[in-house]
Amino acid sequence: MVVNVVITGSGGLIGSALLAALQNRHTLFAVGRSRPSNSEVNFIRLDLSSDWSITALPGKADAIFHLAQSEHFRVFPQRTADVFEVNTVSTVKLLDYALKSGVKKFIYASSGGIYGFGDHGFSEEQEVVAHGDLGFYLGTKLCSEILVENYSKFFDVIIARFFFVYGKQQKRSMLIPRLVDNVTSGKEITLQGDEGIKTNPIHVSDAARAMVKCLDVNGSHKINIAGPEVLSLKQICGIIGKKVGKPPVIKYQENSIANHLVADIRKMNKMLGGPVVPFEKGVEDLL
Repeated sequence: MVVNVVITGSGGLIGSALLAALQNRHTLFAVGRSRPSNSEVNFIRLDLSSDWSITALPGKADAIFHLAQSEHFRVFPQRTADVFEVNTVSTVKLLDYALKSGVKKFIYASSGGIYGFGDHGFSEEQEVVAHGDLGFYLGTKLCSEILVENYSKFFDVIIARFFFVYGKQQKRSMLIPRLVDNVTSGKEITLQGDEGIKTNPIHVSDAARAMVKCLDVNGSHKINIAGPEVLSLKQICGIIGKKVGKPPVIKYQENSIANHLVADIRKMNKMLGGPVVPFEKGVEDLL
């Protein structure tokens, strides 16, 4: 039985939703730089980009959700040390803590971006090959996946590969909020190819429900966490335009090819339950 649950990145989009979903079910320890609004949790103030110690964490834990990521993931190469500390060094420390504190389940938040790009839906079963153009941020995510997998002999490990999570209170610099703001303000949006990239974004409530279900999954797995619909950026902008009553201003980049990033979610549907929030409904949280 899972009793004590440690959540890093508790102040982030997914972390906040997960705290709300797990409240009153478990003893929660929220790890982050700012105190969450939920008063039912035990708050541990930690900056994972600093030289922190696992002694700050509770002596006993049953499950860890490592959701934290550096807010400087786009600032390369100036903030690579920060990104590496949060995404990789902290993962190693948390794995050591998990071993010492009796953890039974370690859920690691990775990214669907580690697959690269392609015209097909990416499956968890296909080989992921590290290559130079993956980028530093995604490189740290893939590196941490490899580190986490090595601990599967000691406790269950679930690697959750998220695809464009969106929802209320998300930073406006992220993809979906940025598109909402651009369409609303009439700012020109540049798309590659005929429709822009295709992907299946997932509403944060669906992402949080999937994370809760991970506590009931036996064994170690990699699972794509994505939405129910495959949409092009042109379709996404069109839906937003209808919601705000403004047609999107779209410019097509000449001689360009769209780099699609679509998740195969059959494993998610089978093991965690499928996503249920359609984009047309979910995007209303960002208007």
